[in-house]
Amino acid sequence: MTSDLTQGSIAKHLRQLAIPAATGFFFHTMFNVTDTYFAGKVSTDALAALSLTFPIFFMIISIGAGMSEAVTAVVGNALGSGNHTRAKQVVWHAFIVGAFLSCTLTLIGVFIAPYLMQKLGASGAYLDVSLEYILTLLWASLFFIFSYFLNAMLTAIGDLKSFRNILIVAFFLNILLDYWFVYGGWGLEPLGVRGIAFSTAVTEAMSMFYLGYKLKKSVLLQEMPIFTYRRSIVTELIKQGIPPTVNLLLMSTGIFIVTYFAAFYGKDVVAGMGIGMRVEQIALMPALGISISVLALVAQNHGAKAFDRIDKTIEVAVAYAAILSLIGMLLLSFEAPFLVSLFSDDTHVIKEGIIYTQIAALALFGYVLIFTYLSVLQGIEKPSMLLYISLARQIILPLILFTLFTTLAMPVDSLWWGITAIVWCSAAFLYLYTKKVLKKVRHQSSKPHLI
Repeated sequence: MTSDLTQGSIAKHLRQLAIPAATGFFFHTMFNVTDTYFAGKVSTDALAALSLTFPIFFMIISIGAGMSEAVTAVVGNALGSGNHTRAKQVVWHAFIVGAFLSCTLTLIGVFIAPYLMQKLGASGAYLDVSLEYILTLLWASLFFIFSYFLNAMLTAIGDLKSFRNILIVAFFLNILLDYWFVYGGWGLEPLGVRGIAFSTAVTEAMSMFYLGYKLKKSVLLQEMPIFTYRRSIVTELIKQGIPPTVNLLLMSTGIFIVTYFAAFYGKDVVAGMGIGMRVEQIALMPALGISISVLALVAQNHGAKAFDRIDKTIEVAVAYAAILSLIGMLLLSFEAPFLVSLFSDDTHVIKEGIIYTQIAALALFGYVLIFTYLSVLQGIEKPSMLLYISLARQIILPLILFTLFTTLAMPVDSLWWGITAIVWCSAAFLYLYTKKVLKKVRHQSSKPHLI
């Protein structure tokens, strides 16, 4: 059944949505941490390869996640306004968009991956290992895209538990498959870093089929109307999906830029940064869970024009996020040596990972505010500012600062301090901008409609 998020306690809804979402994202991150762990056991080249290929892999994730946010927003608004027929038509059209994206991403990714790897400085065995990993994942793009789309539809009806459940199962299965595929056995030759990619592809396919099964049993696929192609729905999905997609794509480009400048300081820095990013992602899981729940709550309440509930959603979400961010900051600050050392025995890599992690801890709450306000803007169907803030945060400011830092031969930690400063400036801007937009939307909604 569908959860009506326009009624009842905001705090209760937020907890019911955020906890399973954060739990799911935690296990998803631990999934990636597992891959990083096994890559470190293979070789430093393999560990660096995962960091080097991350920007390309993140591009796939960005497009899938960004467009899925549009699905959640459009379906959620339709449900909030009581138009269930439109919500079901959106589901039909989302499947078409997802299939198109999957094919396009695979073809483009396979074509440009070797070029990008070489631009990032990979050559010889380092390049071969990187391509083994990323090309395997690119051929599995369909599984990633449809998993995001199916989960977006479930999120719109208030079901985040299904995603949590499959991510927990995928985490444990990935451990077994990583060990088997990397080291071989039971008739299988050791596959090294390619085995890590195969394991990811298999578990993602399993996730897609499970989420499809759960959606089939939900209200969204019951008594489906006859499919009628409507350009307006595709246009709406694209209109709502482009800003968050570009936001995430710019984020992947931003990671590419950071990796590019970090490469000036050596392979150990790139490997240490990759470990630090994995650790940082763990601390950000509560923030991601909260942002997903905020999107679902705001979308339905915007459809119902319940603006007081939107204000309350933001208030409660920021309060919860502040507490969780403080805990995460303390964890990263004091436990960085232990956490980083879990992934590598190389003292130089560990040193660089600790530096990154401890500085990144100071940006946690800033990230939380960014995620929360972006979810609000997406939920009220006003996502256009995402493009501009992302362009500044991910591309323009890093290019300016990092070029300056490397030209002046400043130490590598200047890059990490630059990222932290950019995050906090972006958070402050989004707070002021979202407040202004909400006031405008509320005012427009209160105007009488002339017949």
